Amino acid sequence: MPITVLFAVLAAALVHAGWNVLIKRSPDKLTMTLAVAVGAGVISALVLPLLPQPTAASWPYLAASVALQSVYYLLIARSYRLTDMSLAYPLMRGLAPLIVALASLPLTGEALASGQWLGVAGICGGILLLALVAGATAHRAGVVSALANAVVIAAYTLIDGLGARLSGAAPAYALYLAVGTAVVTAALVLSGGHRPTLSARTMALGLLGGGATTLSYGVALWAMTRAPVALVAALRETSILFALALSALLLGERVGRGRLVAAALVAAGVVTLKLG
Repeated sequence: MPITVLFAVLAAALVHAGWNVLIKRSPDKLTMTLAVAVGAGVISALVLPLLPQPTAASWPYLAASVALQSVYYLLIARSYRLTDMSLAYPLMRGLAPLIVALASLPLTGEALASGQWLGVAGICGGILLLALVAGATAHRAGVVSALANAVVIAAYTLIDGLGARLSGAAPAYALYLAVGTAVVTAALVLSGGHRPTLSARTMALGLLGGGATTLSYGVALWAMTRAPVALVAALRETSILFALALSALLLGERVGRGRLVAAALVAAGVVTLKLG
């Protein structure tokens, strides 16, 4: 993996952790999640006319990913409403790259070297250890939501890895994805009977979070056109390290020895990925 891609994905991981903290801090997590999705769609719609357009071959992948990412947003809101971020986030982001790695060979033809497998295992093992440390505060329904979201994340990661390559224009692909997801997510929230109160402050934060998620995923899709999908997917999950720090600084969560050991294991996995 080129060094520029490595650092770009790490920066995207930091941004990703940031907008998840934004949702966790909100008293109305579904409304804030909707605001983030809509914010991402608005920003993307403004930028799209300036970019080369994706090829027609990528549109079926876009449609499938829009459906999955809309479910992803709803499951984020549910997971954070029911249980701690320190448990839900590791479960969602830790299991997904393992699923992607196992599915990459039959779906994309990308085989990982032994050293790269060690890197994937290190990252996933460290994130799952973080989840076990937080397990005392587990809420069963929240855990189920987080596990379901891990499967959704793995599915749209694989779909978008293929779709972005076919599109010939990964940035525009990511922006169309954000626009479509905003529309479908809003339709699902409203059809479910929820009536969000989108104040000026909520919408401002939604635009901030929407810009963050669009930038983060756009960088990831760009990286997938230059490195194996499984490696990018695994490296993105180092966002748990940034989420750990932000949870301590912004949410007041206590970071104990177990979480620090797990974070070190994730960091070791990142190094192994680079050297593998």
